[in-house]
Amino acid sequence: MASASLLGVSDLHVGHPENRAIVENLRPSADGDWLLVAGDVGELVEDIEWALKTLSGRFDRVIWAPGNHELWTPREDPVQLRGEERYRHLVDLCGTLGILTPQDSYAVWEGPGGPVTVAPLFVLYDYSFRTPTAATKEAALAQAYEKGVVCTDEFFLHPDPYPSREAWCDARVAESERRLAERDPELPTVLVNHYPLVRDPTRILHYPEFAQWCGTVRTADWHRRFRARSVVYGHLHIPRTTWHDGVRFEEVSVGYPREWRRPGHPRNVPRPVLPEAGTS
Repeated sequence: MASASLLGVSDLHVGHPENRAIVENLRPSADGDWLLVAGDVGELVEDIEWALKTLSGRFDRVIWAPGNHELWTPREDPVQLRGEERYRHLVDLCGTLGILTPQDSYAVWEGPGGPVTVAPLFVLYDYSFRTPTAATKEAALAQAYEKGVVCTDEFFLHPDPYPSREAWCDARVAESERRLAERDPELPTVLVNHYPLVRDPTRILHYPEFAQWCGTVRTADWHRRFRARSVVYGHLHIPRTTWHDGVRFEEVSVGYPREWRRPGHPRNVPRPVLPEAGTS
């Protein structure tokens, strides 16, 4: 009988019928499997609720960190909450489903590869992943607009009540850093965030101008400071394993149908986080 695993997935984008079918068919591989959902489940609250409810009914535990798409306020969504209110609404929704969020106490995975503290994070981005020729946010945005590579967040992700997304990011980084510092220091961690915590994974982007919407330089040492065994993230839609300072980073996204249909695209959904390959 297979032993339990810690699994990761992100960027389910269930507004696409083909991706909705992926969720409908997603099952644990063994009793006791946990699923880490690193954001971008969908855009409409109704779709997000459906997907998370489906997954929470199948896996022993589901842990969610928000992506940028959940935080959008689309005109067609009956739930017109913005910014922090929208985030807290989704946190409350997760609470009714027994799903852990960045606002909950961290859980400890005691299964194979453990014990580790599993820490879902919500830190946003602050436009600090800029191209070498953009010294300021304004210059970086100008480059993006000139190339026609502008994240939809600029139109649908509202930072209310904060004056900007950078200010919201600043508050989230401070809260996340404080909570990580207060965890049990004897245990290693699995850090779960929608965005990569380091800049390097964005170097592969076809449009480097898009990196400014992909994280913050303020988290660059968190995998070392907080003893990460693994970092789980999505957002880039480039599922792969990379290593940074000896720490394994897992990009666990599904992505859009036009992406995962490409020949050679890895389709191991969800991706294993713990135990690591070759261990038990």
